Amino acid sequence: MFIEPSIGKKQGPETKGQIEVICGCMFSGKTEELLRRLNRAIIAKQKVEIFKPSVDKRYDTTEVVSHDDTRIRSTPVNFAEDILLLTGDCDVVGIDEVQFFDSQIVSVATKLANQGKRVIVAGLDMDFKGKPFEPVPQLMAIAEYVTKLHAICMKCGDLASFSFRKTSAEGQVLLGEKETYEARCRKCFYEDLE
Repeated sequence: MFIEPSIGKKQGPETKGQIEVICGCMFSGKTEELLRRLNRAIIAKQKVEIFKPSVDKRYDTTEVVSHDDTRIRSTPVNFAEDILLLTGDCDVVGIDEVQFFDSQIVSVATKLANQGKRVIVAGLDMDFKGKPFEPVPQLMAIAEYVTKLHAICMKCGDLASFSFRKTSAEGQVLLGEKETYEARCRKCFYEDLE
């Protein structure tokens, strides 16, 4: 069970920053968990800034939206370094779909945490081939807290940790939803991978 250590505490230069990674496969509730933590920080009267990659326009161009349609205002950015320019004096930084950012996101998260900010990122830890999806593994390595969520396998109903692509598209990045991907357990994922 994850305990949110910074709820109720003001963040800032006099406090210690931290990095939290929420990861898992598609449909595992990563964005929902990110939004839950950010909303709790808002209730605690912390200053929160939320970012998403500008390439992700699946539900909305400016809001982070979970599969269950929970929404929160965010700032779309093109490059990870842009986040440093936009955080100001906030206490908590939320970043959704972190796997779509360039590799600089690792140093950006580190700089923000070193400034005393609570940095919460959410993203896929593996791509559609079951391979680590950079930069998430690097973020997991430097994070104080890592939460791996699971979905339900769409073939057998077991716990799922893989994102199975239902199309023949080959590029690592292919934005899509239920028409393009489904969650799979290890056995069902590898049975249909070939």
